[in-house]
Amino acid sequence: MDAPEETQQSQHLILAHNVFLLKHPDVPDIEKVRLKDEVLNSVKSNDMTPYFETLVADKVLELDQSVLDSMRAKNEAEIKKLNEKIADAEENLGESEVREAHLAKSLYYIRIGEKEKALEQLKVTESKTVAVGQKMDLVFYTLQIGFFYMDFDLISQSIDKAKNLFEEGGDWERKNRLKVYEGLYCMSTRNFKKATNLFLDSISTFTTYELFPYDTFIFYTVLTSIISLDRVSLKQKVVDAPEILTVIGKIPHLSEFLNSLYDCQYKSFFLAFAGLTEQIKLDRYLHRHFRFYMREVRTVVYSQFLESYKSVTIEAMAKAFGVTVEFIDLELSRFIAAGKLHCKIDKVAGVLETNRPDAKNALYQATIKQGDFLLNRIQKLSRVIDL
Repeated sequence: MDAPEETQQSQHLILAHNVFLLKHPDVPDIEKVRLKDEVLNSVKSNDMTPYFETLVADKVLELDQSVLDSMRAKNEAEIKKLNEKIADAEENLGESEVREAHLAKSLYYIRIGEKEKALEQLKVTESKTVAVGQKMDLVFYTLQIGFFYMDFDLISQSIDKAKNLFEEGGDWERKNRLKVYEGLYCMSTRNFKKATNLFLDSISTFTTYELFPYDTFIFYTVLTSIISLDRVSLKQKVVDAPEILTVIGKIPHLSEFLNSLYDCQYKSFFLAFAGLTEQIKLDRYLHRHFRFYMREVRTVVYSQFLESYKSVTIEAMAKAFGVTVEFIDLELSRFIAAGKLHCKIDKVAGVLETNRPDAKNALYQATIKQGDFLLNRIQKLSRVIDL
């Protein structure tokens, strides 16, 4: 979470993802050996004493007392230097130099993984800050701390704070960056529809490389769009979007996943979907929604298939999806029972009959009901007037 280069992902978020993979039961042991070395090297290179102690307590890393003592000594020496710089700035220099000295101390606490002290020091830095843009930058640092620790309360509060700051002013570049941060928060908390809108708004203005590379951003945008947008919007905003077309081919299975859904190539869709499941399961932000996302995608694709039919045989549907009749029968019965699909199964005839709710008829019935209610009110009112 140090100030990242313009097109470089934050080293701390890379570290957090590696720690997540180390704890994941589906990652092979041989891969975990490599990950453990990367995590330890990252912790040592940034002198992350507090975070190292946390990883040891979680049994992610083994305790090496000499490494711990060495990092702690470096931390104490550096904090002493930073305190001296703050004291010197307050005594001999101007307000901007005092702010820079406090900011340097904040960034150092962030670098070593000292969460509470970092947040406290950022508040002190904010009290020395006048410009709205600089205050916004402090909020972005807080948001990165939130995503590093997956502290959703902190993220939510920081997003609200950023929006309040924008009412005072703020440039478009920072506003666009905030959209990506908020989109990632919404996706991580299962608000896929809002995440989709925020991601799509940011496609052509994406500069938030500290969170993730552009390829990963497109991956998230396509995944959230498929379960949030209707078919027409999906075509306009995603399938034909030039920004997505330039990148989507680099991400395994994603192009087939999107295009086979739109082109109604259901067998290809299921094959691509199977290829993507591992990526979703091993994603730090999406893994907790894995089962939910799997259900939602299947609801979308089954609904799209059934939209074209008044009735269809289960065998024909199974053939279209490249699965067995037993599988599709079990799948559909679950979705129908959950109210996700509007159809019924005729087991004897082996047929699916759709009973989609008629939107026009429902609107007509609602209008009649409201009209009756209005007439009753008028009649009651006329009796009062007559009296």
